[in-house]
Amino acid sequence: MLERILSRENLIRALNRVERNKGSHGVDEMSVQNLRAHIMEHWTSIREQLETGTYYPQPVRRVEIPKPNGGTRKLGIPTVLDRFLQQAIAQVLTTVYDPTFSEYSYGFRPNKRGHDAVRTARGYIKEGYRWVIDMDLEKFFDKVHHDRLMRTLSQRVEDPRVLKLIRRYLQAGVMENGLVQPNTEGALQGGPLSPLLSNIVLDELDKELEERGLRFVRYADDCNLYVRSKRAGLRVMDSITNFIEKKLKLKVNEEKSAVDRPWKRKFLGFSFTIHKKPKIRVSKESIKRFKQRVRELTSRRKSMNMKDRIEKLNRYLVGWLGYYQLAETPSIFQGLDSWIRRRLRMIRWKEWKKVKTKYKNLMKHGIQKGKAWEWANTRKAYWRIANSPILHKALGDQYWINQGLKSLHRRYQTKRWT
Repeated sequence: MLERILSRENLIRALNRVERNKGSHGVDEMSVQNLRAHIMEHWTSIREQLETGTYYPQPVRRVEIPKPNGGTRKLGIPTVLDRFLQQAIAQVLTTVYDPTFSEYSYGFRPNKRGHDAVRTARGYIKEGYRWVIDMDLEKFFDKVHHDRLMRTLSQRVEDPRVLKLIRRYLQAGVMENGLVQPNTEGALQGGPLSPLLSNIVLDELDKELEERGLRFVRYADDCNLYVRSKRAGLRVMDSITNFIEKKLKLKVNEEKSAVDRPWKRKFLGFSFTIHKKPKIRVSKESIKRFKQRVRELTSRRKSMNMKDRIEKLNRYLVGWLGYYQLAETPSIFQGLDSWIRRRLRMIRWKEWKKVKTKYKNLMKHGIQKGKAWEWANTRKAYWRIANSPILHKALGDQYWINQGLKSLHRRYQTKRWT
């Protein structure tokens, strides 16, 4: 297998993928831009170390990123050279393992994505499986049992050099504050190999669920099972929790896991309507995060001209809609459009500041003289004024279209019909 990993074709694919993904530097501070030159200069010695089993990966650089619901997620950023080698390993292992994975596993797999998982879940609910067992694995990537994972890999990976290299990646250690901490468990997120290893670990869970004839969808460590009654859900949750903790040596987060109605839970940022033929909708948590980000981009405390502000806002809106356009409830996009325009009207009203400027601009935008003077002198708060009929008329939808603001609803409708 090592020969396949180190084949020219596989290595070129891996290098192109790492360069395309860019990403941050590791502990050696080498950038992705310098990787190709480094490989060309040192490849002979690197290959020799890999073939003789004397190559040791460098520790990963610890990075913590905030979670949407509080707390932080720990990432381990390998050096760019180790990312390149991990990618080469992952490409070959994927050809071995992916064809045997469950069709209901959607995370980090070729030609599968989260949207497919959400559509499958909607299909279960439509069939009458209107109770969901929402399983949350506690710190999954930090709790993977190394010995157990290596035993699983050894059943299909016969090359001891590859197994030794993978174990060294698992145990490469983490550098924090200049000190290297040993890594005795877990498959740190951040490298190309960890998503595939997580799927290999959880494939046992998938096979168990299939054997029991259960309806489920899994995306990495997010796993939802669908049943017809709460009683069945509680029974299944108890037995599957027992399987996960005793057989897989993982921990189920009891606080975040629950048996509930699908429309009361979220899955990959989405939820569902209560109807007999359910529709996919954006979850309340996702809307809350969206609004928080828009508030940051439209904060009155940040001094910025409107053109630059709208450009930044548009970049976020287009990216956000690129994922959430799967939703089948267009009214939410109309509501968000209206709310965003109100945020911008509030900023514009503040920019006008003086009574004279407000009066002049209201007149300029078609407000009658008396009304313009009345509203220019109002003492109402910015947010309230932003929702007033007078400012709706002066700074209406067409005004913001002319300013270059992109409409979520309009783009959603266009994408749905193209």
